[in-house]
Amino acid sequence: MSGAVLVAIAASIGNLLQGWDNATIAGAVLYIKREFKLETQPTIEGLIVAMSLIGATIITTFSGPVSDSVGRRPMLIISSILYFLSGLIMFWSPNVYILLLARLIDGFGIGLAVTLVPVYISETAPPEIRGLLNTLPQFTGSGGMFFSYCMIFGMTLTPSPNWRVMLGVLSLPSLVYFALMVFYLPESPRWLVSKGKMKEAKEVLQKLRGREDVSGEMALLVEGLGTSGDTSVEEYLVAPATDEDDPSAEKDKIKLYGPDAGTSLVAQPVTGGSVLGSVLGSMVMSRGGSIIDTMMDPVVALLGSVHEKHPDATGSMRGGSNLFAHFGSMFNVADRTGPREENWTEEDQQATDNDDVRSSDHEMPEHDEESGLEAPLLSHSDLPADHDNSIGEVQGAMGIGGGWQLAWKVSEKDGQYKKVFLHQDEVPASRKGSMVSLTGSQLPVSGDFVHASALVSRSVLGSKALVIEDAIEPALVQPVETTAKGSVWKELLEPGVKHALFAGVMLQILQQFSGINGVLYYTPQILEQAGVGVLLSNLGISSDSASILISALTTFLMLPCIGVAMRLMDVSGRRSLLLTTIPILVVSLVVLVVSNVVSMGTVPHAVLSTTSVIIYFCCFVMGFGPVPNIFCAEIFPTRVRGICIAICALTFWIGDIIVTYSLPVMLNAIGLGGVFGIYAIVCCLAFVFVIFRVPETKGLPLEVIIEFFNVGSKGLHNEVE
Repeated sequence: MSGAVLVAIAASIGNLLQGWDNATIAGAVLYIKREFKLETQPTIEGLIVAMSLIGATIITTFSGPVSDSVGRRPMLIISSILYFLSGLIMFWSPNVYILLLARLIDGFGIGLAVTLVPVYISETAPPEIRGLLNTLPQFTGSGGMFFSYCMIFGMTLTPSPNWRVMLGVLSLPSLVYFALMVFYLPESPRWLVSKGKMKEAKEVLQKLRGREDVSGEMALLVEGLGTSGDTSVEEYLVAPATDEDDPSAEKDKIKLYGPDAGTSLVAQPVTGGSVLGSVLGSMVMSRGGSIIDTMMDPVVALLGSVHEKHPDATGSMRGGSNLFAHFGSMFNVADRTGPREENWTEEDQQATDNDDVRSSDHEMPEHDEESGLEAPLLSHSDLPADHDNSIGEVQGAMGIGGGWQLAWKVSEKDGQYKKVFLHQDEVPASRKGSMVSLTGSQLPVSGDFVHASALVSRSVLGSKALVIEDAIEPALVQPVETTAKGSVWKELLEPGVKHALFAGVMLQILQQFSGINGVLYYTPQILEQAGVGVLLSNLGISSDSASILISALTTFLMLPCIGVAMRLMDVSGRRSLLLTTIPILVVSLVVLVVSNVVSMGTVPHAVLSTTSVIIYFCCFVMGFGPVPNIFCAEIFPTRVRGICIAICALTFWIGDIIVTYSLPVMLNAIGLGGVFGIYAIVCCLAFVFVIFRVPETKGLPLEVIIEFFNVGSKGLHNEVE
């Protein structure tokens, strides 16, 4: 676990450099426009600031597909190099044109870092702390702004502040970033799996998780390569399989296969009691009902029901979910690195030790991407004598985090394997009395079964997997869709992916047009217009220095707020933070409007404006700042995650350019009151959008989240099975 935290911190240095750049240009532009006489040319002034955004937009267009092709790590290394070069050129800049070129290169580095760091962290972090780790970029970005503002404030106290030094200092921390990317950062294990580099992916996961047994997560990563869009919601009564069970002889029972002998399950399909099934059923019944029911995204309702029934959805990747907890030793073999249960025997431990020895005796062969994915997904401990040991073994659990389990079943129609994501349900009180009639004599009813919702979709195993001693023994996995030309774009057009893409793009648009980056870039000037110089005039501090000092204090206050957000991101959740903080943004913006429209004394105006700006920043970094990037990095399938993130980031940067470039013009045309009034209206629209269209994704494995979007994309036409 500590490995995932450390690599997330290292990757987040790229966002620290972005924050550093935001603050330095905000302070340096005060002196740039004086040297180049731009006071009467707000368009050129805006272009100097916005040129980095133009560069970020250009590079983002290519970053997603390229990162899917060559990997996340090489792109982050290139980002650090671009940061370094831009700093040197800005330090030299003899005229506006060279400065614009340097800002463009700087934007290339920013675009790669801001786009790919959330993706990298999401692909390496365990689900239970993914939100916390993905809030780190927001924290480091604000920290970079604070240190940069402090540096600039010190420079403004000198007789002749040098803006070239302010901008050129960026090269120094970029060298640290480069060293971390080259010598410490591993490649994303999900990307490695997508290229068939199973041995490397396993080694990276072992380092990130700090344990040898990562087969449960390896199975999940492989299954995440296939997103067919045919996900259905099913409902089971599930019990451990026994030697006497023969599901093929009984029509109403199916076998769910696990990775090891002793982990297979017997499941009886039922209807009417699962959380997910009930939600879908209520949607069908309410079709054509109220406007609220019509506007509500099915994914919001489905995931909301899961988190409402199971608020602690942060289960461990070590198989430690609550599902089937009362099945005794059923999953004891699954969690070989966890604490031993009290009812384990010495024989159990000896068997586990033997399994570990066998697991360490063999290695997975790496296979290059041209041949497709070629490696066993899972294997059980008792292999037949003629088994090809050159393939190797991966011991594993069915637990995949967030209270979910992964199993497989065979389709009766075509013999294809299907992956089954199981989640324990609380049985409604009205159903408890009828359990005997539902289960009949096939399943026991007194504490030996659980009621579970299931997301069922096509497995990448196809029909090649073998069943040996009631466990899955996959053959070589070579899913056609992972190598076929054009398949990536075909997957991009899947209903579930398009559904997720709409939510991600809209959230990025609303975030940008809430005005945050425009306010950040021009904070010193906004505060100067608000009269903050009055607050510090008695100290003999100039207006320029006073505005920058207030900006530094503002970013400093943002840091503990981001710390709170990091703590709550995986507890309260992303959606809850948005719904809590956006109304405060609206109120702070309205206060800013009033303070700039209503006549009042200079000091009251300065105090009210400064306080509102600080509240706006602090609330923004708790919700609307980090959540869109976290959300977008979580909701797309592995093989198109880079492309989809690039589309969302492209939207982000285009919105950023529009807001930043237009802000000086808007300030001259309608003043601070008009600008903040527009931002307040956008925040109100964002609040409505979050209510109806942004689901809660905390604690869920990435591969499960897209399955919910597959189900939700069917809308009210989905049939509850």
